[in-house]
Amino acid sequence: VSVRGMIKVTFLYGHPKDPAAFEKHIVEVHNPLASKVKGIRRVETAKTVGPDAKYYRIHELWFDDVDAMQASLGSPEGAATKADVANFATGGVTVLVSEIEGHH
Repeated sequence: VSVRGMIKVTFLYGHPKDPAAFEKHIVEVHNPLASKVKGIRRVETAKTVGPDAKYYRIHELWFDDVDAMQASLGSPEGAATKADVANFATGGVTVLVSEIEGHH
């Protein structure tokens, strides 16, 4: 399966002021909101390890292409999910959009 042309949106969450509150909000509020967003092909979430990790969590969303990403994130469900980020990302968030060039 070719993944070239797919778009990946990466959310790099900084270390929150209250990690327990961050995790609780992700599970109880944010993930249920995000699960309603259509057009996401793949989701990966990870918690960083090591004492010097710059970021706390990494969330990646994969889309078929730019148009699919824009439609998905621009939908009412996507807007609600995006608006919720400010409710828990007390350590800030960096967002990267990239085009997948290959898959190994």
